[in-house]
Amino acid sequence: MPTNRDYYEILGVPRTTDPDGIRNAYRKLAKQLHPDINKDPAAEEHFKEINEAYSVLSDEQRRAAYDRFGHAGLNGMPFSGAAGMGDLGEIFEEFFRGFGMGGGRGHRSPRRGADLQAEIRLTFEETVSGVEKELEVTRSEICSVCRGSRAEPGTTPIRCKACGGSGEERRVRQTFLGSMVNVTTCSLCGGTGEVIASPCKHCRGAGLERKTRTLRVPVPAGVDNGNQIRLPGEGEPGSFGGPPGNLFILIRVKAHDFFRRRNSDLWMELGINYPQAAIGADLRVQTAAGETTLHIPAGTQPGQVFRLRGKGMPRLQQSGRGDFFVVINIAVPAGLNGEQKKLLAQLGISADAPAQPNTHTLIDTLKAFQDEG
Repeated sequence: MPTNRDYYEILGVPRTTDPDGIRNAYRKLAKQLHPDINKDPAAEEHFKEINEAYSVLSDEQRRAAYDRFGHAGLNGMPFSGAAGMGDLGEIFEEFFRGFGMGGGRGHRSPRRGADLQAEIRLTFEETVSGVEKELEVTRSEICSVCRGSRAEPGTTPIRCKACGGSGEERRVRQTFLGSMVNVTTCSLCGGTGEVIASPCKHCRGAGLERKTRTLRVPVPAGVDNGNQIRLPGEGEPGSFGGPPGNLFILIRVKAHDFFRRRNSDLWMELGINYPQAAIGADLRVQTAAGETTLHIPAGTQPGQVFRLRGKGMPRLQQSGRGDFFVVINIAVPAGLNGEQKKLLAQLGISADAPAQPNTHTLIDTLKAFQDEG
């Protein structure tokens, strides 16, 4: 039965709303309240209300009569009780297409190919200088025999009779609103619009074949364990003319025997003997930037850290290098002969240095610097 509620109130719009505003308000409510979508028992009655309101306010003559005389002005005028099917068709095509339940447009539209993943293992030295590595990748490629047509050479695909080449199947069902069309992918051709009478024997009608290619991958200096390199267009091929996917390469780096890395900085623990620590020394040490001289001042203590600026790892995709940190450890000699023991004893008595506990390790020092950073 027709409602006596104000039609503008039902659609939630002011009386000054133009026809486009009326239509947009109706479309929004229809998507929310249609009984096939909204399972609330009251949804059907609410839908009938907005349908009735729209049938009046979307008609220029009926809206003018309603604006002047209200519901009484509609007496004697025909009432359809349903909005235009064009509006509803657009509404539900949009809705069901969003949920993959219809709206088959675009089944043959270009689609990007899938991405692939691979892994490259590097030594520490390769990350310092950068390197070019060979990588074997197995992926799908256009069939070398049928060139992607999926048909045996000398034959051609034929238009699908089920969908007429559109790639879509349309099913019409009747509702209290009238006819509604549900559009789905054609079950016979899978949305391609073509049927292969004589499939290519080489690829079995897939249009693709698996191949293993050897790629040369440039690895920049400064990469770290867990970094990724993207090779555009080296993934799986696209469909219907779409672009290929990308290849993502995960970097794995073998740990170095002596160096420990933190971002672009390197750390190393260096063992020196007691005389070197006591009176000082100039030592040659190997860094990521090459061999350099490290000055050990007199009185250097165990756990002391020296910083060599710009001697660490190259900064990835940036200029410059990180720093190189050297943590000092006093190496205690073993297997001394009698004369050596006597000299050390005399030195110990003359130095008269009190014993102090020292539990610092390279890991402790690294953690301390990390906490400070």
